[in-house]
Amino acid sequence: MLRSSTEEVSAGDSSVSGRSSGSPWPQPGGSSQTSLRSWTSTSSLHDLTTASTDRDIQGPQASKDSYQGDLSSIAGRISSSALVSARSGSSVWSRGTPRLHKTPYSAGPRGVLNIRTPHADHTETTCSSAASSAVSSVIVAVVEGRGLARGEIGMASINLKFPELVLSQFADTGSYAKVITKLHIQSPLEVLMPDTAKEKGKGTKLYSLLTENFQAAAFTAIQRKYFNEKKGLEYIQQLCAPEFSTVLMEVQAKYYCLAAASALLKYFEFVQNSIYAPKSLKVTFKGSEQTAMIDSTSACNLELVINNRNHRSEYTLLGVLNYTKTPGGGRRLRSNILEPLVDVNSINTRLDAVQELLRDEKLFFGMKSAIGHFLDIDQLLSVLVQIPKQETVQVAEMKIVHVIQLKHTLELITPLKGVLKTCQTALLKAYYSSLEDSRFDSILEQIKTVINDDISYTKGSLNMRTQKCYAVRPNINEFLDIARRAYTEIVDDIAGLVADMGERHGLPLRTSFSAARGFFVQMKLEGVALPGGQLPAEFIKVTKHRNNYSFTTADLIKMNDHCEEALREIFHMSYVVVCQLLSAVHEHVHCLYKLSDAVSMLDMLLSLANVCTVSDYVRPEFTDTLAIKQGRHPILERISGQQPVSNNSYISEGTNFVIITGPNMSGKSTYLKQVALCQIMAQIGSFVPAEYASFRIADQIFTRIGVDDDFETNSSTFMVEMKEMSWGGAPVLRRGSAYATQSASTCSTARHSHSLPPTSWSCAIWRCSTPMWRISTWKSNTPEPPALTPRPSFTPTHLAGAAQKKGTMAKQHSDPEVLCQQAVYRLATRLLQTARNSRLDSDSLRIYLKDLKRQYEAELQVAEETVSMDTKQ
Repeated sequence: MLRSSTEEVSAGDSSVSGRSSGSPWPQPGGSSQTSLRSWTSTSSLHDLTTASTDRDIQGPQASKDSYQGDLSSIAGRISSSALVSARSGSSVWSRGTPRLHKTPYSAGPRGVLNIRTPHADHTETTCSSAASSAVSSVIVAVVEGRGLARGEIGMASINLKFPELVLSQFADTGSYAKVITKLHIQSPLEVLMPDTAKEKGKGTKLYSLLTENFQAAAFTAIQRKYFNEKKGLEYIQQLCAPEFSTVLMEVQAKYYCLAAASALLKYFEFVQNSIYAPKSLKVTFKGSEQTAMIDSTSACNLELVINNRNHRSEYTLLGVLNYTKTPGGGRRLRSNILEPLVDVNSINTRLDAVQELLRDEKLFFGMKSAIGHFLDIDQLLSVLVQIPKQETVQVAEMKIVHVIQLKHTLELITPLKGVLKTCQTALLKAYYSSLEDSRFDSILEQIKTVINDDISYTKGSLNMRTQKCYAVRPNINEFLDIARRAYTEIVDDIAGLVADMGERHGLPLRTSFSAARGFFVQMKLEGVALPGGQLPAEFIKVTKHRNNYSFTTADLIKMNDHCEEALREIFHMSYVVVCQLLSAVHEHVHCLYKLSDAVSMLDMLLSLANVCTVSDYVRPEFTDTLAIKQGRHPILERISGQQPVSNNSYISEGTNFVIITGPNMSGKSTYLKQVALCQIMAQIGSFVPAEYASFRIADQIFTRIGVDDDFETNSSTFMVEMKEMSWGGAPVLRRGSAYATQSASTCSTARHSHSLPPTSWSCAIWRCSTPMWRISTWKSNTPEPPALTPRPSFTPTHLAGAAQKKGTMAKQHSDPEVLCQQAVYRLATRLLQTARNSRLDSDSLRIYLKDLKRQYEAELQVAEETVSMDTKQ
């Protein structure tokens, strides 16, 4: 029988404040209780994901339970009976629970996360303490308004490896470009949508577009009643850490993103079989105006994070710039490339920091050494603020590891502060100040009262096992000390057993250890004569790898079992002590968000500085003109291993539409990509590959480049038709290879065709030969050189039409009034640029203005001569 959500709540609802203990962490000494989830998981999940309803977001509340209501039995629940094997633990998806797709995460043995890829049968297994950042771990909930509110989008996303809830709400167009762009940046593992998005077997337009564009993601239908903005606001009030409480003012009227948050957090509880502790979650609201928009097609065309020919290739902008040392730094760099900054002050602050790192060698190498020892702070935070619904031996073991990692991380703050102490730029000073937070020292001191000073995070299964075993100081728990002595005796007995076997058989045996096999025996074959050419019969489970034999014995297997029993006792009693410790430090643990932000940003800045030591880059400026002197393609430069031929670029108010022409294989699309990539690099705070660079801030960057264009294989885009390009509803180009636009007033386009229509706007025509040659320029009011004009076969009718068209164009180009207007416009544009951006001294400025005057007078004279010629004719 399926229970309704109301029945479930009435049977077991309790608020966070109703707990007997004020701490969100499990407390020792309580009786073992059964969580409500053990009997409601099947019915609740079925109710959550399969039943259909037609309620809107602001419909009746689904239930009155709080986010932590089902977990009221956790507080005070830890005892030896509660520590059960993970294999015997009940799963959220157990007992035939209906579901649309495989669950993204499920608990596995030895604290391992089994990350299941949607629409695939294989499972990638990664250690929970160091899961690969390449594996997607983001769940996103998306909801759209209905009726008059159609087009209003609410989104909420959470990364299973980082406790941050990101909310967004915005109005989108019929193409849903903003939704697709934001999802492309997040690369979701799973997308949650209301079941009404796929009514009667036919999906809405939004649903159809998302499933088409994100085929690698799983799509799960959730009852629309769970998209409840009132519950979403309650959840955020309960979970948001005090440092981020201002977000409540931003989102309290954002009904759609609150509705998405409600469904997402409820679903997260089922998927992870755990909840977040109260006041522990980082909640942020991200609007569309804070960063530049790069749609997913443009990001693919420009190969910002993924190479189009080989997804594992590092020949991308991310691959060029990525010298980060931490997973958090790499994620931050990727995010910034896909969403560049639009605030000039913020960009210049980053550029100042990068410049200081380049000038101060001691600071550069000191930061590089300090940053490189940090673990994934985001993932550590995620596990520290989650409360498991069931305590197992594996949970206990991993919780000890997390405390060791926390101690290791906090001990690295002092060396990092020492490096930053003498920094001069505002951004580095700000991060130095954030590391001065007294809570870091407070948490570390509390940890050191329980954890041994010489315990640290190490690699290697046996080394880490020893660290976990002896993590808690002696004399804190008498039974723990007894269990550790028993474990030590068993390990000594194993070493003695192997030594005795070696003496008895006259073989060079040594004791080895692996997480999978425990203790076993190894022997090298070099210079060893086996009696009878065979191993003794008591050696079992024999494997051979090159010159090594690995095996065990029946006695050794029994001793391994005794060793595991002793370890379980050690981990259980250590877990009791560790939970008490975490309960004591929990009120301060949120300062780790500040540490995570500091380390990831410093790592990214260090990476951007590192790029400049490899290639010759220059600091960009921000003006009202795009001007690049001797610019180079950053990815092409990485591929070739040397500086390619450089090219100039210039786009201003006077020439805001640039047409690049040239034959097939001449490098037109490569040139356009170069300009766009340099623009993006500048807006994330990076130096750019050029001798000089000035940029206008671009709030949107679009490209349309043929899919076959690829300079790695010297391929062309000749066969790609530009069917999508239009300006103000009227087609601009009928065929060609590529175009790129930045902001609302600038466009660069490349085309094969040389017969250009009359241009009534200000434009420049650039001729591109090959990537190995420079671009040359023609004035926009003169026809292209005869050598560039194709020679088709004309009939007399064609010739008459061509002559008439040529006469019209010539008349337009020679109109005195038009020539005067162009001269005035060019002068005004140059004067404005000079007034806004010039840094010339008085004498140089005087010379420049005189030159402008001569040019203007010469252009007026041409116009007057044209009038005189027309009069004579």
